[in-house]
Amino acid sequence: MRKKIISPRKFVKPSYAYLIEKKRDGGEYNEDEIRFLVDSILDEEIPDYQLAALIMAVYFSGMSAQETAIFSEEMMLSGEVIDLTSIARPKIDKYSTGGVGDKTTMVLCPLAAACGVVMPTMNGKDEEFGFSTLDKLGAIPGIKLKKDIDTFVDQLKKTGCAIIDQDPEIAPVDTTLYDLRQKTGTIPSIPLITGSVLSRKMAAGAESLVVDVKWGNGSFIKDVEQAKILARSITRVGRSMKRRCVALVTDINQPLGDSIGTALELKEAVELLKGEGPEDLKELVLKLGMEIVRLSGVAGSTLSAKQTVQRHLEDGSALQKFREMIEAQGGDASFIDDPDKLLTAKHVRKLPAPKRGYVHTINAGMIAHGVQTLATDKNGKIDPAVGISEIKKVGTQMKQGEPLIMIHYNDEERLEPALEYLKGAFRLAPKRPNPPELVVERVA
Repeated sequence: MRKKIISPRKFVKPSYAYLIEKKRDGGEYNEDEIRFLVDSILDEEIPDYQLAALIMAVYFSGMSAQETAIFSEEMMLSGEVIDLTSIARPKIDKYSTGGVGDKTTMVLCPLAAACGVVMPTMNGKDEEFGFSTLDKLGAIPGIKLKKDIDTFVDQLKKTGCAIIDQDPEIAPVDTTLYDLRQKTGTIPSIPLITGSVLSRKMAAGAESLVVDVKWGNGSFIKDVEQAKILARSITRVGRSMKRRCVALVTDINQPLGDSIGTALELKEAVELLKGEGPEDLKELVLKLGMEIVRLSGVAGSTLSAKQTVQRHLEDGSALQKFREMIEAQGGDASFIDDPDKLLTAKHVRKLPAPKRGYVHTINAGMIAHGVQTLATDKNGKIDPAVGISEIKKVGTQMKQGEPLIMIHYNDEERLEPALEYLKGAFRLAPKRPNPPELVVERVA
């Protein structure tokens, strides 16, 4: 747990009201003030109403790169910092802002391990849009997604990869801030996102970081310029912390891959690890994987990185690492060879195209709401068998009555409200649109 750092110069503790007013008026905090605030949050000395006011002041006034770097470092030190120096291989993690149909972490974690890179993945609350990576892995019978830190480190030593729930001792100040940001409408704050990402990932043992910043109607970031600003903020502040970071800004104005739903997305991830799967998902995994192996030093050039990632996807070594990871976490990996071992829905029906034309736009957010309505009961429990598959992408030519998606469901009562979202998500037009570029910008 955090050790309080005493400044060599005398520091007179300011009032919380003063610090709120200072940031409200555009002032910049010094290192002592940031450390004092982090200690106050950790010790639960600052009242919630003043902390909420301070978060709102940061939301409107922002933080400089230097402030954000100090803030990230102090939050990282607010709890346990996992020491992975006993593992000689490079330690690189991947962070995503979350997007509809994003199952890249399930593929990249074992893929990186197969390439000789350790990926210490603790999944945080903010790495999801709809269903989280942990929800998807939870469709595997017997899998354990909570582990203590020592067991987590042991698994990384043996298999090179692990995907678990974030330990409460990792950056606890960030956890407090995130919960309050959810309640105060300040989730989109660029410096607070930056501090959150870097503090958690570095505390979990990552030496460097590859970031996937998604923008569009399938993400909480709706504006591409905001996504670019966040990508630049994370990479710039990472450099200030002497950590290497690369960010890709990617388009999520339609679902990623061909399916949404926990077991369905898990099956799709396995298909990709077998060298198959949808082209857009394959493209993004390839590009993120290339960044991981280049950051790690496993591959130097772009061509070498591409060849390394493709080889391990095609030769079965990444699939074998996925199997090892599942078994290390107590899960039944036999579904890899027999996908029918995962739960399947009782009913499957198509959503027919209402007319001829091309798929012009897809509202991925509405798709996510539709699938959540279909899959989640009143107690918040997710039915792993439920979801949609065979999603027709932007630019696909449709005949009237052809399926836009296939709907997998168990509960008739949830079907009708879900259909309202799903029907409204697709717009058809007579002219073929230009398909969007998946990767909008690379920031290093």
